[in-house]
Amino acid sequence: MRKINRLTFLYRNDLMKKTNVVGIGSGYKLKDGKETKVPSIMVFVERKIPKADLMRNQIIPKKIEGIHTDVIEIGEIKLLSERTSKIRPAQPGISIGHYKISAGTFGAVVRDSRTKEPYILSNNHILANVTNGNDGRAEIGDPILQPGSYDGGTENDIIGRLHKFVPINTEGQQPSCPIAQFVEKLLNRVLKLIKPNYKMKIGKYSFENVVDAALAKPISQDEIKSEILGLGNIAGISIVKPGLEIQKSGRSSGITKGKVRAVNVFIQVNVGEGRKAIFSKQIMSGPMADPGDSGSIVVDTENKAVGLLFAGSAMATIINPIEYVLKELDVEL
Repeated sequence: MRKINRLTFLYRNDLMKKTNVVGIGSGYKLKDGKETKVPSIMVFVERKIPKADLMRNQIIPKKIEGIHTDVIEIGEIKLLSERTSKIRPAQPGISIGHYKISAGTFGAVVRDSRTKEPYILSNNHILANVTNGNDGRAEIGDPILQPGSYDGGTENDIIGRLHKFVPINTEGQQPSCPIAQFVEKLLNRVLKLIKPNYKMKIGKYSFENVVDAALAKPISQDEIKSEILGLGNIAGISIVKPGLEIQKSGRSSGITKGKVRAVNVFIQVNVGEGRKAIFSKQIMSGPMADPGDSGSIVVDTENKAVGLLFAGSAMATIINPIEYVLKELDVEL
């Protein structure tokens, strides 16, 4: 698998430029929908297109440096945002959300690495409204509702306040740099003299994202508990590899089970409002989530944490590896 991970990294940009390709990963080749023992570079597409309809330079090679490729249709990967009543103490697996969004899932109770203070873990797009930190979509201290507003949550249902988030970088987002903003204004003044009906925009280069994660500080420690609804307490951290059996407890679909299909996944995600973001180092499983399940903690059959579910389609689910989530937020389970 080490060689495949290396090739996935080396060739991912070239493969992502091909028609319809939305992701790359390392796994085992599928045959008739079943996993084989053949290691492969997995190429994920929104939909399969007959070779006859593709230009020659857009066809995925059967092998790359002697390693098989496997083209997998997974549909469009979107953020998943849809147990929904008010529950106290609140626990992982139920409805929660920033006051501006619909609803997602309370993922886990984590603790600050230094102070050991407990926090609510979920996605940025659930607790912080898909913010990059400079767009005004969310502010530290914003109210977090349980249940989420879609499920009837109001100002009377505040479970906590937004405490910390990892920014989500999107393709072509507005620059926050004052110099870039100044240059954009200056260029538009000049352009207005030549082409009055035109306007120029400077887009910020999109850095790869690794996690979609955020924390909320509960209004009281007595208002939350760590036991995941229907699954129990987390029992450590799992070693993740293709074929690992996994499960989650989410707001919309409850407890579902699946299997890791690929690791080291590089994937494009539609984050809404016409914006897309690139995520690297992800885990992909088969379909095991519905809208509203975003934020769920994924565990293995021994309840060891695998990652934080954040996106998916009718054919695939995308998960942030738990070690990156904990590192970026400086927390522990």
